[in-house]
Amino acid sequence: MQTTFFPTARQTNWLLIVGFLAIGEALYLRYLAIEFAPVSLACQGGLQSWLCTTFRTTIALYNHGVFGWVALIAAALNLIRPSLLLMTLALAAIGFGLVLHNTDLAGLAAALLVLSLARPVPAAD
Repeated sequence: MQTTFFPTARQTNWLLIVGFLAIGEALYLRYLAIEFAPVSLACQGGLQSWLCTTFRTTIALYNHGVFGWVALIAAALNLIRPSLLLMTLALAAIGFGLVLHNTDLAGLAAALLVLSLARPVPAAD
């Protein structure tokens, strides 16, 4: 009988930290940079700061749906061969994708990530 992929308590704590940090950073970018008119207009006007650089990078990634695609690819790979690294990457990308309006692919990735918990543990090589 094979056991399913289930993170240990330490791994679960790591995943919680990564998830909360990803969602927190995405909320910060969305509500205090992208949707906050003074910052958004200043950044679009050419202000050079770390926040404006992050703002422009986030907008460029959002326009191409990168958050959703990264989440979906990482979750699909995690479904095929579960690992903590892929789960961490998928969880962070899902957090950014859901908050920054890449919800279609990020939601599908979240479903695949939940399904990956039912997969058997990979065999030791």
